[in-house]
Amino acid sequence: MIEADHPQVSVRRQCQLLGLNRSTFYYAAAAETPENLRRMRLLDQEYTAHPFLGSRRLTQWLIGQGEAVNRKRVQRLLRLMGLEAVYPKPRLSTAQPGHRIYPYLLRNVSIERPDQVWSTDITSVPLASGFMYLAAILDWFSRYVLAWRLSNTRGGPFCLEMLDEALSRGRPEVFNTDQGVQFTAQAWTSRLEAAGVAVSRDGKGRCLDNVFVERLWRTVKTEPTKTASRRTRCRSGYNSRRNCVPVGLARTGPLLREVPHARRTCTMSERPTIAPPRA
Repeated sequence: MIEADHPQVSVRRQCQLLGLNRSTFYYAAAAETPENLRRMRLLDQEYTAHPFLGSRRLTQWLIGQGEAVNRKRVQRLLRLMGLEAVYPKPRLSTAQPGHRIYPYLLRNVSIERPDQVWSTDITSVPLASGFMYLAAILDWFSRYVLAWRLSNTRGGPFCLEMLDEALSRGRPEVFNTDQGVQFTAQAWTSRLEAAGVAVSRDGKGRCLDNVFVERLWRTVKTEPTKTASRRTRCRSGYNSRRNCVPVGLARTGPLLREVPHARRTCTMSERPTIAPPRA
């Protein structure tokens, strides 16, 4: 762009026309020292043999080879060579081909009746021998747990079994979930759409969009698991020991029905009970 031997326009004038300082034209990057070139060759050999090593372990390896280096120098040389350790990176935000995005339908919506909104979520329950995964479907108006399942894996089949049980009892107008893989799967959304249910989904990073189920997990993890043995793999008693029945409603089995002048009732037992293991 700048011609140093131009017969009519000097280098100074060319730099003025381009808006550059003359020192930019004369600047020459400093070359790497022989010591750094030797270290780069060593790093390239070790990286080729063990591409999973990061800057910390490569620094320790170079020190073991007699090189006086610190981690910052190794990081700079790796960047200069374009090398990066091979490790599993998160792909949680990568959508699958054909993945449909559902909007959040509950913003500024007043919950006024049962079966207006259902929601679900999965949490882990610590046990003496590991973890179990608990999923539950909750009615937003009554805070009633319509169906729940325990599993030792986070696969989708036990969630679909829970959904089928809940849909056999009724149909919500809107079903809200988070962006978990179990709830974004075609098997889950197709069941809801076949039942005529509008699918709502939490926004990315918005835990309060599903706050009622999150509040349920607080109750489950602080009351039953603290008063009962963690050696068991069963949880029960939430619906029968809670005081959250809205005024004007009463229980009829697993669901609720409207009754005139019903009072808020509490059927909490003195001691929590543990249900027998599920088949």
